[in-house]
Amino acid sequence: MLAQSFRMTRRDWRAGELRFLLVALIVAVAALSSVGFFVDRMRAGLARDAHQLLGADVVIRSDEPVSAALRDDVRRRGLQLAETTVFPSMAIAGEGEQSMSRLASVKAVSAGYPLRGKVKIADRAADEGVAATDIPAAGTVWVDHAILDSLNVQIGSPLKLGDKTFTIAKVIAFEPDRGAGFMNFAPRVMLGQRDLAATNLVQFGSRVTYRLLVAGSDDAVTDFRNAVEQRIDKENIRGMRVESLDSGQPQMRATLQRAEEFLSLVGLLSAMLAAVAIAMAARRFMLRHVNACAMLRCLGMTQNQVTALYLVEFLIVGLVGSVIGVAIGFGAHFVLIEWLGNLVAKNLPSASFVPALQAVATGMLLLIGFAIPPILQLRNVPHNRVIRREQHMPQPITVATYILGLATFIALLLWQAGNVKLGMLTAAGFLGGLGGFALIGWLALKSLQSLRGAASHPNWRFALTALQRRPGATVVQIVALALGLMALLLLTVIRSDLVEAWRQATPPDAPNRFVINIQPDQKAQIEQRLAQADIRDVQLYPMIRGRLLAINDVAITGESFIEDRAKRLVDREFNLSTMANIPEGNEIVAGSWYDDSRPAASVEEGLAKTLNLKVGDKLKFEIAGETVEVPITSLRKLEWGSMRVNFFVIINPATMRDMPQTWITAFRLPPSRSELDNQLTRDFPNLTVVDIGSMVAQIQQVIDQVVMAVEFLFLFTLASGMLVLYAALAGSQDERKREAGLLRALGATRTQLSRSQWIEFALVGGLAGLLAAAGATTVGWSLAHFVFDFEWVFSPVVWLSGLLIGAACAFIGGWLGLRNVLTHPPLQTLREA
Repeated sequence: MLAQSFRMTRRDWRAGELRFLLVALIVAVAALSSVGFFVDRMRAGLARDAHQLLGADVVIRSDEPVSAALRDDVRRRGLQLAETTVFPSMAIAGEGEQSMSRLASVKAVSAGYPLRGKVKIADRAADEGVAATDIPAAGTVWVDHAILDSLNVQIGSPLKLGDKTFTIAKVIAFEPDRGAGFMNFAPRVMLGQRDLAATNLVQFGSRVTYRLLVAGSDDAVTDFRNAVEQRIDKENIRGMRVESLDSGQPQMRATLQRAEEFLSLVGLLSAMLAAVAIAMAARRFMLRHVNACAMLRCLGMTQNQVTALYLVEFLIVGLVGSVIGVAIGFGAHFVLIEWLGNLVAKNLPSASFVPALQAVATGMLLLIGFAIPPILQLRNVPHNRVIRREQHMPQPITVATYILGLATFIALLLWQAGNVKLGMLTAAGFLGGLGGFALIGWLALKSLQSLRGAASHPNWRFALTALQRRPGATVVQIVALALGLMALLLLTVIRSDLVEAWRQATPPDAPNRFVINIQPDQKAQIEQRLAQADIRDVQLYPMIRGRLLAINDVAITGESFIEDRAKRLVDREFNLSTMANIPEGNEIVAGSWYDDSRPAASVEEGLAKTLNLKVGDKLKFEIAGETVEVPITSLRKLEWGSMRVNFFVIINPATMRDMPQTWITAFRLPPSRSELDNQLTRDFPNLTVVDIGSMVAQIQQVIDQVVMAVEFLFLFTLASGMLVLYAALAGSQDERKREAGLLRALGATRTQLSRSQWIEFALVGGLAGLLAAAGATTVGWSLAHFVFDFEWVFSPVVWLSGLLIGAACAFIGGWLGLRNVLTHPPLQTLREA
């Protein structure tokens, strides 16, 4: 039986019966395995570098300087320690009018840093670097290569930080505990902890992160970590948390998990469309083997033997297709790594065999769920099919087939998503979109009936008749191609439209510079300097750092909330402010603005929603060691798109009169006066000037890298859609041959039939493209209206792109599926009918 299965497999392969099934399976497995290999290597890299990502075995992270008692406790336990201090500041190069400045992420490190892993330094930006044996020497700094490029400096050049000028000694080639915080997108400047005080950069109100790095034996580290965690819980210490091998870099782990879920679902969309093609190819295989199966039954084979024969054949195809798909996916994951650029490390560990095994299992699961049910129908072929060709075809076990396919679909979703809620929502969205497209496609076909009678040209009549004759297959073609196109349109054209709409939503006079860390004695000088630069209507706002302790006398911590954003908000200090009048761009949506006669606070409505706050609730803040309790008297709606200075919480001036504060301002700086940045940071070294335009450009670069990687995956989706189109056309190839033979016998020319086919392809592809454009536009409008809250502008480019790309894809798939129909001699076709 096994030998016969191999012989039949070779025969069907030479006859071309299995090639399309193999291609569809390869595309599905390649799409999923490329994501699998990528995520597997990212996970392995995270596990390998876990200690290096911390720079220690355990890290105490705090918003305040680490106490001497805590450091003494570390030494008493016989553990190693090192410290880092990280904050944003301006790095200045050059002298006088020729000076240039750049926002940098400054990191001061103590001796022994890092305790785990090594910082790699180099003499040139292009070098891989060597492991550093010490920290930067006194009076020197190590910098990212971006500092050299942006400030036009080199090794040996002077670099000013605050009140002290350093010498650039090395380029940082690798920093193990860089992390993924927003400020770490700014280029790094690293100096020794002993030089930090001389810069005078850390002042009241500076946003600084202090980290105490600890390393040693496992038992001693565990005891120390437990003791610190118990102290934090017992004393409800805010702004301090413990990061260990298990809990370290939670943002990076969460980001990787979200990326894995999203990329896996993108790959699964390709696999699902390919599964439709697999089912259609298997159906065509079954129909073309009915007579052969009847002959085998006549030669003495039982139903079970026939079933086993074809199951072995499909098992062989499944294994071969899955292995080839894994090989293609392995190569494709290198493209993902390359296109994601600096977002992922290039020196990731080698991939394991787990993604390959999972991909093979997925391929076999797709085959079982979508290809085996049609094949199982061959066991019901009767013997007399050999002599009675009019015998009815074996009827599919409709319910069982649909249930098995649906179960496979849901099982794959849950497996790839790794989350029941996410998997079920995705399944509902996929099936809803599928049903919506199918309904619109069916209605469009119905509407073509009116055109059929009006069409006077025979080519158009032939094309419309062909579409009407096979409505089910036509709808499947339209839906599959539309889904693939919609994904690509959403990421290419629609993404550009969203970015452009966001830019248009930002007022033309919106500030493009933020100046923070202005000390009280500098306020008047900064106002005068801006006025001299002819920058009008600049307003400085007080900024006060405070930590939320309680709501309505109930102490709160991050554990008091379920939502991640709420946890992050209450675990860090708030930037509070105080002012007598409601600021420009703010609108009271609940309550009323305070009159300064008693303690009062106004809260931004988004924050209120996140923390479940309402007018009348009492907030208790800790500010510079003092406790301030204020009731909420109003909720405000802000125009975040205005790019002006905004605050989550504003407290009345009388309550905040004696509180220490710094000042912040925002203004629009014309490109012709960009030298003001350098002048301010040169004359006031403690200031931090944030160029919003450059930050947005950097974020856009990151987004573009991610989108390129996802677009690459969606190419698999488009390929799967074209496979479905091809499968539907190939499945009707025999019927089309008979129709073409009959029409040619009745006088139709080959040219007329060829043109009618091209018209049919154009209608199918054009309709699929329009559906894809409609779907992409709907999603884009929804994002603009409900998520980003800016006006959506209709773009005809989306519809034109969908129409043209859809028609082109349909032409390619149609030519591949029906290229042999018109080359078949009509006489031979009629004889075989």
